[in-house]
Amino acid sequence: MSALLEVRDLKKHFPLPSSFFGSNRGFVYALDGVSFTLSKGETLSIVGESGCGKSTLGKTILRLVEPTGGEVLLDGQRIDNLPQSALRQMRRRVQVVFQDPFSSLNPRQRVRDIIGEPIVNFGLASGSELEDRVAALMDKVRLPRDAMHRFPHEFSGGQRQRIGIARALAPGSDLIICDEAVSALDVSVKAQIVNLLSDLQDELGLALLFISHDLAIVEHLTHRVAVMYLGKVVELADRRTLFAAPHHPYTKALLSAVPVPDPTIKRQRVILKGDVPSPINPPTGCRFHTRCPYVFDRCKVEEPLLRATSVPGQVAACHLDVMPAHV
Repeated sequence: MSALLEVRDLKKHFPLPSSFFGSNRGFVYALDGVSFTLSKGETLSIVGESGCGKSTLGKTILRLVEPTGGEVLLDGQRIDNLPQSALRQMRRRVQVVFQDPFSSLNPRQRVRDIIGEPIVNFGLASGSELEDRVAALMDKVRLPRDAMHRFPHEFSGGQRQRIGIARALAPGSDLIICDEAVSALDVSVKAQIVNLLSDLQDELGLALLFISHDLAIVEHLTHRVAVMYLGKVVELADRRTLFAAPHHPYTKALLSAVPVPDPTIKRQRVILKGDVPSPINPPTGCRFHTRCPYVFDRCKVEEPLLRATSVPGQVAACHLDVMPAHV
């Protein structure tokens, strides 16, 4: 599979409000060197605790916030430095499904206008052709066609999220960024939306960047998983490898916290001590060393790089038993 999206050493540092005397008080290091690729027809999930930079990553790729450094390439073309006048074509190809399926929809617009707005904005259709395209999109997300004349408040949460997905598909996008797209939904509705995204991906060849903290959903949907901690990717592997043989201590702790629906299964929980450090003043060396149960002196002074482990396709930023990177 060819790389549709390539992120290289992406950084986003938010400046803190200036002091009374106008001096810079520092930065919030929300993203501090994130790199990965995403292929056509692939789902890459971004997981981690709240505040690790998952949503900022999605917004920075979309240019909803401007990057501080690094590169973002779409089909080999850099989009992180495009002028505003040139962003239009990129935004037709890269769309987003937001977390809240209600506040992300205009309550004063009918569904027909919500889904049709991207089509009109990009000049793709008008008149009866526009109506036909909106109706076809309603079919794709499994909503009745007569629902296009209703307002968002007349739908359930799951139905509203289907409207959001239809709007993201409307301009003919190649990549959809799902920012906690199912976290506000009931369990049964989550499964329906995840299955819908999977079916749409198979049908349309979509690439999905799936940002989530729900590892059970991630295990069902994704092809590869990137684990973030304090603005950095600490492990990246295919789904089977990450859930069966996690390498980084933080990944092991995350997976040990996932509930198992069988009370007879006994698992050893990894309980992390302390709080997540402040992204304003991240620790030196490995950022996880203040909570890691396996910390040793090297971790406190030398930052580990993402390198290959003994499992093919798995990379981790950890000083424990890491092999040299493949050439």
